[in-house]
Amino acid sequence: MSEAHALAVAPAPAVAPVAEPTPVAPPLVPACVAVVGLGYVGLPTVLALHDGGANVIGIDISERRLQAIRTHAVDLPDGDVARLRRALDGERLRLGSTPAAIAAADAVIVCVPTPVDAQRKPDERALRAACAAVVEHARPGQTLVLTSTISVGSTRELLVEPLAERALKAGRDVAVAFAPERILPGDPTVDQHAVPRVVGGVTPDCAHRARRLLAPTTAQIHVVSSLEAAELTKLYENTFRAVNLAFANEMAGVCTHLGLDPIEIVDAAATKPYGFLAHYPGPGVGGHCIPVDPYYLLEPLREAGVAAPIAEQAMKGIAARPAAVATRALTLLRMRGIAPPQARVVIAGMAYKPGVADARESPGLAIAEKLERAGAQVAYHDPRVPAVRTAAGTKLCSLARPTPADADLAIVTALHADADLRWLDAFEHVLDATYRLPLDGPRHLV
Repeated sequence: MSEAHALAVAPAPAVAPVAEPTPVAPPLVPACVAVVGLGYVGLPTVLALHDGGANVIGIDISERRLQAIRTHAVDLPDGDVARLRRALDGERLRLGSTPAAIAAADAVIVCVPTPVDAQRKPDERALRAACAAVVEHARPGQTLVLTSTISVGSTRELLVEPLAERALKAGRDVAVAFAPERILPGDPTVDQHAVPRVVGGVTPDCAHRARRLLAPTTAQIHVVSSLEAAELTKLYENTFRAVNLAFANEMAGVCTHLGLDPIEIVDAAATKPYGFLAHYPGPGVGGHCIPVDPYYLLEPLREAGVAAPIAEQAMKGIAARPAAVATRALTLLRMRGIAPPQARVVIAGMAYKPGVADARESPGLAIAEKLERAGAQVAYHDPRVPAVRTAAGTKLCSLARPTPADADLAIVTALHADADLRWLDAFEHVLDATYRLPLDGPRHLV
């Protein structure tokens, strides 16, 4: 089969082509915008709206988070920390934990987290509580935009239908839209304002009002036909990433079996200017998107009896990857005659990826927990993450500079750009789960 045929797709339906994202019209910034949830999405949204001229009410139920924001102790790029200081010093930003403040806003943007539970099922408690508060305090004339990653149909279920029970019809009395976030933490090369946003509304006017509201947060907005189209867009793009990352990890094992460097192979394949998108292997996929969001697609499909075998298998691979790294580490130790109860391991990198101070869904933590269950003693080094607690309740604190006296094996899981990892040179055995250490060192691969 020729490559042209191999890459062929079904003929496009006989409809007008979808327009490319267009520059956003000049914003009509409401006098006051409430942002519910001040995490890695909500806080940058607050700053963008504030810079756009709005009065902003930042709402978060965590007093600890609010205090961290007030003291600038947040994981933001230096430039954004300076913007936060300026905003807090002014009069157009207020912070609080009382949802009743929503009633004072002309527009409300919901940015709460949507994690999964221990069984990898969507945990919507924070989302449902936030949406219930928005509905309770909504008033005619408001624009309500949900940005949290959700299952298809959730905006209607959690906002549109409850609002109707209060005699507030979406599209007539209030504007309701869904606009999934596209924040990329930890990568200073990505200008978030340059990343297009997708918006879908209950009606075209809802989408238009949401588009004007979000104008200060992005240079381009792509409007789709419905709430559901916008909801599925986010699930599609992150499931796409999960599938490709699972395949990248699988191919890394093939490369190791063949005695080849996985990074060299990916980089060589990436020279092809069409039909290939580079994805790189690693110790696992952490954070709040790739290992989480696809379950908001898969769980409703399972309940409906709809098969999605490629995505299902990819997520099994994603979930199993840290255990595979831990198993490889235990194998290397046993080859040296070190049984797990006597094994000592140090992990380089506890953040879920380079450049962040966030250990949510961290591969390093999952690897540590697997090793701990096997009986090994585990330590770690990551200046960005001073301390973590394993599922068994063990508190681990970052070692300042590990030495071979601390461990029989070092496992590298996250390489921060500013990290000093010269201490690894003293280790005779290093398991490089990032595939990024120099090839001439004492390196083992997964």
